Amino acid sequence: MEYVNRSGQASNRSGCYFRFSLWEITHPNGSGMTKTMHYRDWRWQAIWWHYFFLLWSTTAAQTRHSIPEELKQGSVVGNLAKDLGLGLSEIFNRKLRVSSEADEQYFSVDAGKGELVVNDRIDREALCGQSVSCVLPLQIVLETPLTLHRIEVEIKDINDNAPRFHSKETALKISESAAVGARFRLQSAEDLDVGSNSVKSYTLTKNDCFTLKMKEVEDGKTVPELVLEKPLDREKKAVHQLLLTALDGGNPVMSGTSQITITVLDVNDNFPVFDQNSYKVSLPENTAKYTFVIKVTATDADEGPNGEVNFSFDSRTLDSVTSMFEINSVTGEIYLKGDLDYEKDTSYKIEITAKDKGVPEMESHCRLQIDVVDVNDNTPEIVLTSEPQPVREDAPSGTVVALLNARDADSGNNSKVTLQLPKGSPFTLKPSFSNNYALVTKGVLDRERFSQYNIEITATDSGSPPLSSKKTIPVTVADVNDNPPVFTQSSYNVYLKENGVPGSILYSVSASDLDFGENAKISYSILDSKVQDVSVSSYVYINSDNGSIYSMHSFDYEKLKVFQIQVQAKDQGSPSLSTNATVHVFILDQNDNAPAVIYPSSAAMGSLSHQRMPRPAKAGHLVTKVTAVDADSGHNAWISYKLTEATDASLFTVNLYTGEVRTKRAVSEQDDSSQRLLIEIRDDGEPAQSSTVTVSILLEDGLHEPILDLRQKVAEPSKKNGRIALYLILSLASVSVLSLLTFLILAVKCIRNSRSSGSCCMRRSDCDDYKNPNRNLQIQLNSDGPIKYVEVLGGDMLSQSHSFRSCMSPMSEYSDFTLIKPSSTTDFKEVISVLDASLPDSTWTFESQQVSRHIIELLCNLYHMLLLVTSHKHLRFYILPACV
Repeated sequence: MEYVNRSGQASNRSGCYFRFSLWEITHPNGSGMTKTMHYRDWRWQAIWWHYFFLLWSTTAAQTRHSIPEELKQGSVVGNLAKDLGLGLSEIFNRKLRVSSEADEQYFSVDAGKGELVVNDRIDREALCGQSVSCVLPLQIVLETPLTLHRIEVEIKDINDNAPRFHSKETALKISESAAVGARFRLQSAEDLDVGSNSVKSYTLTKNDCFTLKMKEVEDGKTVPELVLEKPLDREKKAVHQLLLTALDGGNPVMSGTSQITITVLDVNDNFPVFDQNSYKVSLPENTAKYTFVIKVTATDADEGPNGEVNFSFDSRTLDSVTSMFEINSVTGEIYLKGDLDYEKDTSYKIEITAKDKGVPEMESHCRLQIDVVDVNDNTPEIVLTSEPQPVREDAPSGTVVALLNARDADSGNNSKVTLQLPKGSPFTLKPSFSNNYALVTKGVLDRERFSQYNIEITATDSGSPPLSSKKTIPVTVADVNDNPPVFTQSSYNVYLKENGVPGSILYSVSASDLDFGENAKISYSILDSKVQDVSVSSYVYINSDNGSIYSMHSFDYEKLKVFQIQVQAKDQGSPSLSTNATVHVFILDQNDNAPAVIYPSSAAMGSLSHQRMPRPAKAGHLVTKVTAVDADSGHNAWISYKLTEATDASLFTVNLYTGEVRTKRAVSEQDDSSQRLLIEIRDDGEPAQSSTVTVSILLEDGLHEPILDLRQKVAEPSKKNGRIALYLILSLASVSVLSLLTFLILAVKCIRNSRSSGSCCMRRSDCDDYKNPNRNLQIQLNSDGPIKYVEVLGGDMLSQSHSFRSCMSPMSEYSDFTLIKPSSTTDFKEVISVLDASLPDSTWTFESQQVSRHIIELLCNLYHMLLLVTSHKHLRFYILPACV
């Protein structure tokens, strides 16, 4: 016998097995109580051994049952009550149970019927694999009293598994040269079932070339083999698809399949075959290089290198052909690589070889004929037989410029050429003989408009379609001196400050000439003229190359206020042409003269001026009047008077503009009898110039006021003086009307000539001819920056002075006439600024020659009478900057 192993399974030598628990023993009194004991308790170990031997002695013989696999759960295997000879009550009371040696309990006991039933799915292949016999041992245990029975359940196989190939697809490669009867082993199928349910036979789909036979191998097994029955031809069928089927012996029969793909390996047993035996194509002779000509095609029934075809020209092909054509060895495409010429070769015949890459090589041949078609492929050509020469711009019509010839390499109508010039061209073509032409002028040329002509001539042949070409002939027009120099302006105005540095540049004139070369080279010169009876060349000189005008010496505004320069620009053509321009030079006044005292006369001579006045003089009493003049003009000649020092500054005052010395208050007995005044006379220039005069005043008692008496006498009216005044007023009104009409006529003429001249002025010399009967009357032209004016000086030195200005512009809408009193509060600078802002930026020129001399005399008489009537000593006539 054997002892119990660790899994709790025991056996005896007779083959009877039983299972029990090491942890539970049934009490012999049958009460059903169980007590747990531990192996360490020796008392319980003694009881266990006792019952073990008792159980061993009561084990009965084994029983076997047979069932098919895959029975449903609850299916009856056998009747245990009957097998063990027990009643149904005993099965329950004795606690019958089933124990299996397998890990899972596939069976159980139905206590109510005493039957052994299937408890779980039974898969014979999982339990026993490919073993033919599959027995599952079971132990039946009765616990009260403890009894062990062994039974065996044989699991019968059923056909529940189909044959299966290891691979679903099998690939074979067989050469088409394989011999008939050749065998090719195939894979076997496997079936998990055993016995008659395993694989029994194989079948093959029907085909013309292969059959299936079985071959026995070791252990009595058989394997299927593929047998070649007929020769293979890859060109007919390159791939064979067969289906191998394995059948088992079950009922019903189950099967498994495997796809067999047989690839027939090629053998070079076919020639390349052209799709045509001969080819024919036509090409125009003007076909461009590398143009596709034709493609020859050859096919080879073989595959791989055996079916790859290469094309080539036959080895006997002439060099003239190979130099003209080439063939692509792979595609069979033929290209033109030379220039076809119908006149040289009208046709080409070429032998073409097609050869495969098999071993040995196989080849075939065909013929290609290429016909050349004549076309109008040569464009006309224009050839100069003489190079064009420069033609003068004054050349007469019909002057020959160039000779040329037209030709075409074609023949017949393709070689007839006609020439054509673009419309509007100043040239024309005159045919001569044999396609020769002369290019001649047909009109007047102008180099200043077009210095060079690019004459495009078109040549067209008579081919179909016609071809044409163009040639450009450059023709240069030679210059003729037919354009005089042109100044940028017809006249220039130059404003120059006096006292400038000799040799400094005054202005630069510029002229341009439309001609070319020597005809366009300009030299500048000054035409001789007189300035104050002196040649203008003694005042200025000009750079003959660039037109820069330089001063010869410094100018003095008080001596020379304006002069003209006639500049001539002459080219170097033959004959030379010239143009003149006038440069008006205006000398601008600088404040370079200090005021000069003219009254008192003693002060003018540099000595002390002595004046007397009565002591009882009242406030505002006129003591004396200081009068000064400034050789400058404009702002530089505007004089102001200022008391700088005085014995008693509270007693006297000096008028800022008139220079009148008056008392500020009544003279008192406390005032010193001798008073001394220092008066500063300052002009309005930048920087200002000044001078001083010292006046000594003696206060005397009982001195009469002759000046006041004189005024009273003058103020006494008389019929005779009133009558004279009336006559003077009427004369003044008449002259004023006449002057107004003169101004209007002159303004209208200025407007008409403003587009060309733009100014209307008077000369100083026109008024200089007037001889003033009053020795104190002076007419002087002065300047204040942009404002020019004429000053008329005269009258009683002791009378209150006034200033009258008349301003005229070259345009009627800017003309005005104003009278301003210097003693008023009006600021002269502000008036001048307003006049400057109102004047247009136009250029002024002289028109004094157009003003009649008698009109000027009338104006001067007008000013004189105004001076006499109003007792003013100072009259100013302002004119614009360009006037003198």
